[in-house]
Amino acid sequence: MPVSRLTLLTKPGCHLCDEARDVVDTVLDSLVGAGVAVPELQEQSIFDDPELFGRYAEEIPVVLLDGRVHAYWRVDPERLTRAIRGAEDEGER
Repeated sequence: MPVSRLTLLTKPGCHLCDEARDVVDTVLDSLVGAGVAVPELQEQSIFDDPELFGRYAEEIPVVLLDGRVHAYWRVDPERLTRAIRGAEDEGER
């Protein structure tokens, strides 16, 4: 099943969040360039949601694919690419 939601949980002033955003943007750009359907990136600050703050305050940044944790602290571009491509491949079966 294709990934329908890609969420980056962040907090203001977080340098790891800036790095994660750059990695995610680069992966999405490369996949779009390769003709892969990708979900729109939604970014959310944990300060805007007390539940997210309580759950992820020590793990920021967090990448969620369809609401499930894919990565935290550091985002591996190859792993994210495989996850999105893998979901796309499964959706084509």
